[in-house]
Amino acid sequence: MQGTARLRAEAATRETPAMALADEQCVELNAQSTLATADEAAAMLAGLPEWSVANEGGIDQLVRAFRFGTFAQALAFTNAVGEAAEAQGHHPRIVTEYGRVTVSWWTHFLGGLHRNDFIMAARTDALAQEIAG
Repeated sequence: MQGTARLRAEAATRETPAMALADEQCVELNAQSTLATADEAAAMLAGLPEWSVANEGGIDQLVRAFRFGTFAQALAFTNAVGEAAEAQGHHPRIVTEYGRVTVSWWTHFLGGLHRNDFIMAARTDALAQEIAG
């Protein structure tokens, strides 16, 4: 029994791929920066099951709609995402409605998805959990 309890405790403390991404910092981009490969994007997206890739105007973007009970919660979330974006120097599209916020991440400079977008998507998920309580 002690072995089973120990294994469960260890599993509970292991970081998920999304948690690990959320702990990373966005990197500054330059002329040598490249988009995530299809395999890299698929691997990172697997850790963010609520997010999807949408192609808008030929540009892949990570998109997720978040639901909240009130407009005040939606607005608080919007502001929290904005603060996190400003701190990392990486900015999303945010559409705030009553009880719903849609967030889209992509790297404007590169015209598609970079690891920074997945980092910020994971951080966005963490902020939603904090706001929803």
